[in-house]
Amino acid sequence: MGLKVIDNFDSSLTLQLEAKQIFFNLLKTEKFIQQIQSQFPCKKIELTELIFQPVPYSRETPKGMPKEFEQYHEFSDYIIINVPSNFMFQAKIFQPCRLCAIYEITRD
Repeated sequence: MGLKVIDNFDSSLTLQLEAKQIFFNLLKTEKFIQQIQSQFPCKKIELTELIFQPVPYSRETPKGMPKEFEQYHEFSDYIIINVPSNFMFQAKIFQPCRLCAIYEITRD
């Protein structure tokens, strides 16, 4: 069984305003921020409000993310997390089924 190479993948993302507000509020809660800080010790962590749908790995997208977000993967001042599915459910986001969020961190 061989691997199927995907040449084109639509990674565009549009969220309804209400869903987006709920979603960002969940990603900014103190409890969730503390959870992230327990994994990535830092002085401060802040949501950039940049989110994206993971894409299949390919020659053009070797990091599994749209090209415009790869720059955040390169810098140690940012972390990229998989958004918990219960946050997406609470915000009533059912498509896409997975999202990633980018946080900016300040080290000691």
